[in-house]
Amino acid sequence: MKRIIFFDGDGTLWYPKTTKHTRKPHWIYHDPTTMNDPLSHLAVIPGVKRTLRELQRRGILTVLISTHPHTKKDADQLLQEKVRHFKLDSLFNEVHSSRLTPTGKGTVIKRVLKQRHIPKTRALMIGDSYIWDYRSAKDAGIDAVLIDTAYLRARPGTGKVKQRIKSFSEILALPFFHNHKQAL
Repeated sequence: MKRIIFFDGDGTLWYPKTTKHTRKPHWIYHDPTTMNDPLSHLAVIPGVKRTLRELQRRGILTVLISTHPHTKKDADQLLQEKVRHFKLDSLFNEVHSSRLTPTGKGTVIKRVLKQRHIPKTRALMIGDSYIWDYRSAKDAGIDAVLIDTAYLRARPGTGKVKQRIKSFSEILALPFFHNHKQAL
């Protein structure tokens, strides 16, 4: 039976070159010095491409879900531009934008799992935000892991997070893989 991992975009797959994980990444879209060309100020986080390739090799489905304040059409277009810019398009089975609500990603997660007939126990969310990634995934009934960042530690509620990773490549060592070893 297939397994699936959902990924957030900003702060999880890519981050601002200058602040990396020291500051929430969304500042880049509002700062007058970066907002007109945010892609040139963003970089893929080390280990992302190698890890995604390994997940594909293992037969894990990978889905990108990114929250956007734009209309669905514009949000999908902007997200596809980022994925192409970073040359990640061949590394994801699906790419979705979600609505700007704390339950937005959970809604997408439930829909994808239903369409692909994958039980919640075979799914995982990787993100960098307690509310938008972790809580949304947990509320949708799937497990979640957060990337441990300086800005995450400063947010309320993050003490409840059971699984954290310091680097993207640590995904491959998560219990998610050991609990399903027979499917590898």
